[in-house]
Amino acid sequence: MIQTKELYRPNAAIIYQRSDGSVLICERVKPEGAWQFPQGGMKKGEAPVDAACREGMEETGFRPNEYDVVAGHGPYRYDYPPKERERVLKKRGIPYAGQEQHYFLCRMHSDEAEPWLDNKEFRDYRWIQPSEFDLNSLPAFKRGVYEKVLHDFFNI
Repeated sequence: MIQTKELYRPNAAIIYQRSDGSVLICERVKPEGAWQFPQGGMKKGEAPVDAACREGMEETGFRPNEYDVVAGHGPYRYDYPPKERERVLKKRGIPYAGQEQHYFLCRMHSDEAEPWLDNKEFRDYRWIQPSEFDLNSLPAFKRGVYEKVLHDFFNI
């Protein structure tokens, strides 16, 4: 019997933090009410930190000269539920079981900087204290990773 190894989509996420400790969270266009850190898929051969910075710039407009990368953790994995697996297979043509993510904490140089959103990925944003992150604002399959990320970066 041949065993197949499940595929996980390589992904990187970025956590922007101001001097008061607040972090940027963004509300996804779909599903409405789902809040998360900016993130996205890694290109072949791309380092996780480079992918996080690229995705962050694409989704928020923050350029790497506006912050310092101060910490990184991962990889973290989550599995897609069956309907999400089907959606991803249809969109990407690859039978990903879920995502494998690397997270990076970035300290903003200015507390005045605000993101711009192109409304393709995100509809709104907020700066919150990490302890205020509501895990119930995430799809259930992502909550375990966010619990670990909040613990690893903020000891919550």
